[in-house]
Amino acid sequence: MSLGNIQSKVSPLQAKRRVTRKKPSMAAEEDSTQDWWSVVAYSTAEEYDLNGLIDGLNRQGLYQQSAVSEDMNDVLHMCAKYQVGREPREVYFFSEGSVVFWNVPEIEQQAVLKFLKDYETNSYDESIVSEEKEVMEYLYTDNKTRLISGQIMLNSEGSTDLEKYAFSNGIALSVKLAIWEASLEKYVDSIEWITEEMKIGKKISITRDQVFQKSGEIFALRHLINLCSDLLDTPDFYWDKQNLEALYRKTCNYLIITKRTKVLNEKINHCCELMELLSGHLNDRHHVRLELMIIALIMVEVGFEILHFTRNLLTTGGI
Repeated sequence: MSLGNIQSKVSPLQAKRRVTRKKPSMAAEEDSTQDWWSVVAYSTAEEYDLNGLIDGLNRQGLYQQSAVSEDMNDVLHMCAKYQVGREPREVYFFSEGSVVFWNVPEIEQQAVLKFLKDYETNSYDESIVSEEKEVMEYLYTDNKTRLISGQIMLNSEGSTDLEKYAFSNGIALSVKLAIWEASLEKYVDSIEWITEEMKIGKKISITRDQVFQKSGEIFALRHLINLCSDLLDTPDFYWDKQNLEALYRKTCNYLIITKRTKVLNEKINHCCELMELLSGHLNDRHHVRLELMIIALIMVEVGFEILHFTRNLLTTGGI
């Protein structure tokens, strides 16, 4: 089972709706007359071809690339060339297939998502992408950059590109996790009938090859979550950047990524146990069939020997 197969199975998902996190009221210390802008994130594919995407966006001519640190090789930061209003429109494209929009109108977001399709690997179904998007808010303050009750406060002095990257990184990880949560829900729905039939003692009509395939799907998902993502660890980029690491960690904490990952792994463990139980049960049935076949063959051989002995006995008696 290739690792990409579990991602391709996300396309037909009908994901269970997650409970929307309530947006807390604006912090009392902030001026309620200040302007708020939105941050919207989507995970649309298994991965993006960032090099091809740069060329495509340059040809399109609507966005220009912003310089990023050399150790930020997993992201493409683009700014709109034509500004509308005083706040710039920015987009962070992450190589693992997530995109984060800062102050980008809905109609422009959809245009970018459509443009992205030519640079995606294993695209997800559009309804799932829309369902599992993440939305936050931000404003500028005179205080230091921070996250308060899920609201992003950016310092109004100097560049905030790195801070926006840290927030975007955490939000992008959350929407990717949401896609995997939807994938697991679909997987659980596909094997629910097995436990129901086991409960009432019915014979389970499933082959060993099917069990092997379902085991491959769940192990591929576990591989993606635990080995091919930053869900269990902080990215190396933040090791010598305590400020940015704090912002990244606070974003992940607000989006309860650690708890969601733990719950996801617990569910995966239960699915793996079920597949192991099924595999053992089918192996036992297979062994029983083999033993019965061997017994039948022995009985046939004994029957032939008895016939041969009887024929020889009759022949000898006739002489």
